[in-house]
Amino acid sequence: MTQNRLLAILAVAIIGISSTLFVVHQTEKAIMFQFGRIVRSDYEPGLHFKVPIYQNVKFFDARILVLDAKPERFLTMEKKNVIVDSFVKWKIFDVSLFYTTMGGDSSTANLRIDQIMKDAMRSEFSKRTINQVVSADRASLTDILVAQASPVVKKWGIDVVDVQIKRIDLPSDVSHSVYRRMQAERDRIAKEFRSQGKEEAERIKAGSDKEREIILAEAYKEAEMRRGEGDAKATDIYARAFGKDTEFYTFTRSLNAYKNVFKKGDDMLVLQPDSDFFRYFGKGK
Repeated sequence: MTQNRLLAILAVAIIGISSTLFVVHQTEKAIMFQFGRIVRSDYEPGLHFKVPIYQNVKFFDARILVLDAKPERFLTMEKKNVIVDSFVKWKIFDVSLFYTTMGGDSSTANLRIDQIMKDAMRSEFSKRTINQVVSADRASLTDILVAQASPVVKKWGIDVVDVQIKRIDLPSDVSHSVYRRMQAERDRIAKEFRSQGKEEAERIKAGSDKEREIILAEAYKEAEMRRGEGDAKATDIYARAFGKDTEFYTFTRSLNAYKNVFKKGDDMLVLQPDSDFFRYFGKGK
């Protein structure tokens, strides 16, 4: 019987001690209430004590939470609709303030943050054209959105960690209009490039033709000079050869003349037999 009592007392003691202890994990923030009033909210991760019955503890997620908003329509500067799909990362930095303002409800916080971000996006998109919204640097836009939302949500014990725009779509009517305008702009640029290319090609061709004419003229000049020098040398050689042995030179020139005149068997030349052309014919007889 004594052993049973000891076991019972031990069990009661364990239950009593466990009811006075609670653990705050790294991913949690905790608030201690006493009769419904907040008495402490600055707990570090680890083991802590409380008074059973009089005190109770509530835990909240201290990690970064994500609000994945539904795609929303916004008007640009040209009064054109764009469909924006975005998400917001946020976390609790003051759990006591979060509990007081949001009732400790993350869903309520998501609704309030979503409304703040929609108002900020509506303001920023109305200052930009469709081309700026679609093609401009989105990092600058998200920085502006974070800067606008942060002062408001800090009053709720919340920090906005990041805002990201996943995609920006255009309604079908706007999409076709933008596509046609972009196509016209690309066609204009292409025509401009082709025109510049044609102009450059004509300039290069004209330069090449001019350079070709100059090269041909220089080559012709050089060739004529070489030919003149060659003719002069040939004439000089002939003159010196003729001066050394006039009879032999005359005989050689006559043989070359015979060779050129009588190339074919049916060639005919009508001359007097005693003409100077035939003066070497019959010699030696």
